[in-house]
Amino acid sequence: MSRRKLIAGNWKMNGSLAANQSLVQELLAGIGQPACDVVVCPPMAYLDQVRQLLAGSPVIALGAQNVSQHDNGAFTGDVSASMLQDVGVRYAIVGHSERRQHQAETDVHVAIKAQRALAAGITPIVCVGETLREREEGMTEFIVQRQLAAVIHLGGQGIRDIVVAYEPVWAIGTGKTATPEQAQAVHAVLRAQLRAASDDAAARVRILYGGSMNAGNAAELLAQPDIDGGLIGGAALKAPDFLKIVAAAG
Repeated sequence: MSRRKLIAGNWKMNGSLAANQSLVQELLAGIGQPACDVVVCPPMAYLDQVRQLLAGSPVIALGAQNVSQHDNGAFTGDVSASMLQDVGVRYAIVGHSERRQHQAETDVHVAIKAQRALAAGITPIVCVGETLREREEGMTEFIVQRQLAAVIHLGGQGIRDIVVAYEPVWAIGTGKTATPEQAQAVHAVLRAQLRAASDDAAARVRILYGGSMNAGNAAELLAQPDIDGGLIGGAALKAPDFLKIVAAAG
């Protein structure tokens, strides 16, 4: 089964009304008819603005950077999956390494968030990845398999509809990037884990690379057999760079 590639831009905590408008307008003007799926994930405060800027665009979907593990109630600051769905969100990043590190999110938290997103018809982009110390200690496979196993366990048949993003923590925002061979090796491990859970999931689920993919290295990374796209950080804030990555995915 051929998997259509996906390029997702994670804006992280960046942007302003003016900057967002400029960026989205540049993207819409230059994107044409891409041969891949494209999503942008602005900060929560700007979701509605970006939704309006994207109105009528058939090629760029709206994503969120997080989703609550709760459906509703006294959870100040949280945003539920149903709320995200209500404002047109189609994808939601869950378990990004920065949230695992700074907000102490556990594998169970991430799995519940993925489950909540799926129930609301939102595609969760489930992030997994190891730190530099874990890689140096030979624990890469153990770490990423443990993180994905929690989602597989709670997700049931729904895992066919997730997206996985491998983001080596040591290559995020550092300028370092896993070689295409290193990235492919981990993607192959994740694909095998999905296959053990479900042949359908292994065939359908897209596994993105999320460790400092940029305009210069995207083509080589995307040429690997199990790399189905990218979760883009810094380069997603520069329209020319992001568009080059989108083109490389075609």
